[in-house]
Amino acid sequence: MKDAVLAFLKEAQGYGSGEEISQKLGVTRAAIWKAIKKLQAEGYEIESSTKKGYKLIKVPNIITPNEVGEHLNTDYFGKSIYYKAEMDSTNNKAKELAREGAKEGTLVIADCQTGGKGRLGRSWESPAGTGIWMSLILRPKILPQYASQLTLIAGLGMCEAIQEVTGLEAKIKWPNDIVVNGRKVCGILTEMHAEMEGINYIVVGIGVNVNMQIFPDDLPHATSLLLEGGQEYSRKAIIQSFLKKFEVDYNQYKQIPSLESMRARYEKQCITLHRKIKLLKKVEGSVTEVVAQAIGITNEGALKVRYEDQTMEEVVSGEVSVRGLYDYV
Repeated sequence: MKDAVLAFLKEAQGYGSGEEISQKLGVTRAAIWKAIKKLQAEGYEIESSTKKGYKLIKVPNIITPNEVGEHLNTDYFGKSIYYKAEMDSTNNKAKELAREGAKEGTLVIADCQTGGKGRLGRSWESPAGTGIWMSLILRPKILPQYASQLTLIAGLGMCEAIQEVTGLEAKIKWPNDIVVNGRKVCGILTEMHAEMEGINYIVVGIGVNVNMQIFPDDLPHATSLLLEGGQEYSRKAIIQSFLKKFEVDYNQYKQIPSLESMRARYEKQCITLHRKIKLLKKVEGSVTEVVAQAIGITNEGALKVRYEDQTMEEVVSGEVSVRGLYDYV
């Protein structure tokens, strides 16, 4: 009922009387009034007049299924959305839904996460009403060793989506961060359930700091799109743009599991390349820091580096710090 009333108000050019809405939807005026109250509680600004009826004045910056799904220009990404105002982790919920048989492209969204996680088990601050905390269920028919490439493809899609919606110069820090002005605005965590012969499902979890104004002291390298751009941005618009871009690249990737067709785009957006980087490597059982030059990305998503002794290597995992970003100066 609430969604039906909202759809009516969005389509109306002006006011819609309670009687008019009642007749159109086949419900009582009391039911309309209750739906209006629920919408107002969610943040929709609706003007009420005893003579004219109801008029939608302003749509809040929310990411409910009704808002994200409206005018979503995808084939199957985000066509099924599971949303809760609060959950421990969208990745955890997505994995649960995937085990229960959720369709590929199912999107899990939370307005707030109480137990969000990043790489290496680090916590991820996910306050209500300010960011994008979401996970996408994928079921590609590829071998497990190719799954990590989807992190890069998702990062490319989100980087380009942020650029498109905000106009900010977002860049990719290989393999799974998006930065603006050298500070982190987005992280991606990809988790997989697979067997030797193939993948059962992959969950791509994404957190974006969109309209946060303050950060804890223990997150000195984090920022938000609002802080960098000086204005509030539509979370819905970023999600919709990302889903469209990622779906196109993902469909192409499923045909040929390689980054070759999008590698040039990725390298153009990757701030890690052509700079001095610091790698954390295991040498004889202990972790040591090694400085190298990042020179490219392979078709398999590895980072090509050249060490100071001119030897080359393809790095597939591990910690990478870029000079001038975060704590590497």
